[in-house]
Amino acid sequence: MSLSAFDHPILSGLFGDPELAELLSARADVEAMVAFEMALAQAQAECGIIPLADAGSIARLADEYAPDFGGLRAGLGRDGVVAPELVKQMRKGLDSQVARSFHFGATSQDVIDTSLVIRLKSITTILASRIAAVETMLADLSDRFGDCKLMARTRMQDALEISVADRIADWSAPLVRHRLRLEEIKARLLVVQYGGAVGVLEKLGEDGSLVTSALASRLGLGVTEKSWHNQRDSIVEFAGWLGLVSGSLGKMGQDIALMAQNAVGDVVLAGGGGSSAMPHKSNPVSAEVLVTLARYTAGSSGILAQSLVHEQERSGAAWTLEWLVLPQMIMATGSSLLIAVRLLDSIQSLGQA
Repeated sequence: MSLSAFDHPILSGLFGDPELAELLSARADVEAMVAFEMALAQAQAECGIIPLADAGSIARLADEYAPDFGGLRAGLGRDGVVAPELVKQMRKGLDSQVARSFHFGATSQDVIDTSLVIRLKSITTILASRIAAVETMLADLSDRFGDCKLMARTRMQDALEISVADRIADWSAPLVRHRLRLEEIKARLLVVQYGGAVGVLEKLGEDGSLVTSALASRLGLGVTEKSWHNQRDSIVEFAGWLGLVSGSLGKMGQDIALMAQNAVGDVVLAGGGGSSAMPHKSNPVSAEVLVTLARYTAGSSGILAQSLVHEQERSGAAWTLEWLVLPQMIMATGSSLLIAVRLLDSIQSLGQA
């Protein structure tokens, strides 16, 4: 049984997101780390750092290497990071000369951070697509019910009459901005990590920037002027963006839950949640869960922001904190978007004609 609601055998019925869970899985992580090592060898051979023949031998590991996940687990428990054991396992498939070329000039953080970024590239594409889907559904609801009337409420009290289109615009406009924000953030987020032991590529000298550019090109990632291994602002910025998306969906969920109250009746939902004691009830479950996930992600944003306090050239404590918090935030936001689609699809009527 899992301790996470996102892959729990029962709770995942409410919170699960299999598509993102796969990208955050151990298997996907190892595949991305292997992709880093393959691209690094090819980039270094292209720049004349290692022999071309060595890069060819290393390339075969992409198909031949079978991860020993038990060994990786034990290695992480011993070393605090998975990369030393991964490199050890992969070097077993190479002769001694080629093994010296493998992982040349790299450190554990290069492998692990770039694996994260490789997967974030796919994750951000999925999240952007889901936001666009929610926007489309909101536009459709506005077309169908936009001219209907609603009582606007300020501080939970009746205020003035508005249209359904007015309220939907308040739900949709932030999502448009979030998609635009993501495009801007991606230029800082989706960048390769290659800095060596202390971030200065001490083994490559003047060739460091050439190899980094070649590596980034092979992985379809951007580059920064200097390794960002102890500069975590882009990760924290992305986490803040996740909080914005979840929060905006939570606002929509809160509004719909209030609109669905029997005494209000501003929205009619199909297929609401049932009650074991009160069979007449139809609970706005999806709307409520959006509120829950918004609050969860907001709290997690504050925790992750503490990873900015990254001691000197590498912090084990701050870095490890990201591993605990960021995947859960991604899952919460992805789940929120899936639930938002289900919620909007369940709306049968909005407002008063």
